[in-house]
Amino acid sequence: MEQPPPVTVEAVRTWDRPWVVIPLFVLIAAVGGLFGSFTLSANLLVLAVGGTLLWLGMTGRTGRRPAPTQLGRSAAWWLVPVLMLAFVELYAFSKHSIDDYPTLSLLADPVLNTYLARAACYFGWLTGFWALIRR
Repeated sequence: MEQPPPVTVEAVRTWDRPWVVIPLFVLIAAVGGLFGSFTLSANLLVLAVGGTLLWLGMTGRTGRRPAPTQLGRSAAWWLVPVLMLAFVELYAFSKHSIDDYPTLSLLADPVLNTYLARAACYFGWLTGFWALIRR
C-alpha cells in the first residue's frame, strides 16, 4: 500500500491566516454584540469561543510565533496600569458599597449598553486571546 505524500505545515494551517481569522472574529463579534451583558446567550458564546480558542492553543493546532528571549525595561511599565486597575477593583470590592465605590464593570456598563461598543469589546477580546494562544 502506498503512503500518501507528506503534507506541509503551510498547507494544513491555511485556516489560521489573518485573512481567514479576522473576518471570522468580526462575525463572532457582530453576533456577540447582539447579546446584553451577562445574559445566558452572551455567557454561552464566551464559553464556546473561549473554550475553542483554549483547545486550539493547548493542542498546538495554531501556528506559533517565537517568544522574545528577554523583555526590555519598557515592558515593566505595562504592569503599572494593570496593577492600578487591580488595586481600584479590589478597593471597591472591599468597601461593600456599590453606590459609593462602584467597580470597574459597573462603570463600564453605560458604555457597553450600545451594540457597537459591545461588538468592539468582543473583537478586542478575541484578537487578544488569539495573540496569547499563538505564543
